Amino acid sequence: MPNLKDSTAIVTGAARGIGKASAQALAEAGASVVLTDVSIEEGEATAAAIRSAGGKACFAYQDVTAETEWEKLFEHVLEKLGAVNVLVNNAGIAELGSIEDTSFDQWQRVMAVKSDAVFLGTRAAVRHMKNHGGGSIVNVSSIEGMVGSPILTAYNASKGAVRLLTKSAALHCAREGYQIRVNSIHPGFTETSLVTDAIPLAPEGFADAVLADTPLNRFAKPEEIAKGILFLASDDSSYMTGSELITDGGFTAR
Repeated sequence: MPNLKDSTAIVTGAARGIGKASAQALAEAGASVVLTDVSIEEGEATAAAIRSAGGKACFAYQDVTAETEWEKLFEHVLEKLGAVNVLVNNAGIAELGSIEDTSFDQWQRVMAVKSDAVFLGTRAAVRHMKNHGGGSIVNVSSIEGMVGSPILTAYNASKGAVRLLTKSAALHCAREGYQIRVNSIHPGFTETSLVTDAIPLAPEGFADAVLADTPLNRFAKPEEIAKGILFLASDDSSYMTGSELITDGGFTAR
């Protein structure tokens, strides 16, 4: 397992799903983990579970779309735990809709959480890490940021934005000589509430079609995606920046 002893990590959207599994993996690797979410009860329960298993974790409420909350979060963590070495931009929502059906309100909600917030988090992390020894930023994109779906207009656009924002930030940090790596991970369909809650709202047969197009013929488990995030967060990926780690059961290999 990668060693993150003496590291401090922030994971957004960490109350459940991929964020929860990632926080647990980072803590198991030795990091002190700050879990953020708007779901206070679930977030605090997840942090408590990590502590009961011997890890170091705490919870902080955060609206990732609020610009001022990002600066306050990094200042608070620096004061309480020390410099942040790892940021996992994971928070997300899903809205189904084609280009005809998606309302502008839906579009703005998805872009705010899944694109704007990643910009705000990445910018805050770069400004912080450049003065505190560097670090690793992991942006959770999706295979839906690489291929299109007729019913995921806003989601496709937001995840595509994350993909290229990551590359731009990585190039900037390298050019400036900051010891900051920025990479994206692109999960396939994963067994999280985000996916399972959306499937009943999708056209009939959607889940079966996804499985048919996935060579491994199953959805991912959150823990499987978390392993990739842990890899990108750690020095095991020290020669990777601006890269895309695709973890999709072969979906995009066709």
